[in-house]
Amino acid sequence: MRSTPLVSVLLPVFNAASTVARAVQSIRQQTRADWEIIAVDDGSTDGTRELLAALTRQETRLRLLARPHAGIVTALNAGLAEARGRLIARMDADDEAHGERFARQVAFLNQRPDVGVAGSLVEFGGDRTQAGGYALHVDWMNGLIEPEDIALNRFVESPFAHPSVMFRRELVERHGGYRDGDFPEDYELWLRWLDAGIRMAKVPRVLLTWHDAPARLSRTEARYDTEAFYRCKAVYLAHWLRRHVPPSRRVLVWGAGRPTRKRAEHLVAQGVTLAGYLDIDPRKQGRQFSGRPVIAPKELPSAEEVFVLGYVAKRGARELARACLRAHGFAEGRDFLMAA
Repeated sequence: MRSTPLVSVLLPVFNAASTVARAVQSIRQQTRADWEIIAVDDGSTDGTRELLAALTRQETRLRLLARPHAGIVTALNAGLAEARGRLIARMDADDEAHGERFARQVAFLNQRPDVGVAGSLVEFGGDRTQAGGYALHVDWMNGLIEPEDIALNRFVESPFAHPSVMFRRELVERHGGYRDGDFPEDYELWLRWLDAGIRMAKVPRVLLTWHDAPARLSRTEARYDTEAFYRCKAVYLAHWLRRHVPPSRRVLVWGAGRPTRKRAEHLVAQGVTLAGYLDIDPRKQGRQFSGRPVIAPKELPSAEEVFVLGYVAKRGARELARACLRAHGFAEGRDFLMAA
């Protein structure tokens, strides 16, 4: 009788014949052996399914679920339904797990019973010159290690590379798995679980090479475009504001440019009242947009009166806003949050 594995590796696959064998091999080379791979073929047409079927004959811990094409969320949830391990490790067909990944993540979760999701640092496997934005995102993610840092920065961007995480299967049973919709399924999952009080952290070591393939879903599907992230985060940011900011404090948005105002409107749609904007541009100061005044940072009211959301995404703007707010005595997480 086959023994029950500790770790179930969730590997959704669609038309990845050129890379999936490398991904599977990186799992086979793990220093821990108590795992299974659940490879969910999502209706591939390039020979991926046949390749995976051949690999199952070489590796008894690899299980293939062959399904008609229905998208990544359906594939992920189909794999979760078949998982036997207490821990779920995500993996993508174009990435590579480093040899000690599972050993270190299992040990981390054993040592940190307060943590439900354990990620890792990741190596950017792309061209930093041609894909500078992705590379900077990896650098930003790699700077978020402890639960407090991840929780505080959750509304900026997704704090994890999805294929780098390992989580306790009980979280799916308690808080639900992946949801389908016009939003990034992994970011929505992290926001929902964080909203439920789940603590998340990272092993402070590089344990995955995150390749930047041209066909990566985050580059090709609308659910991963910038506006989809803002719509998704607005739901959970509105939840957070209702819990942590009393109605007596007015909510101001740092940034009054057109993209910022448009993105902040997703919060209005969630029932958040915006009292006005802060902006360093003197051409905007003194103006009104949708009846909301734009003031200069030097006119910032006290932290007892207002709560500030940093919605400027231009490179360096977040750091400038943070420095200014801190200089005024505002504490991040108590008096302001960054959301872009």
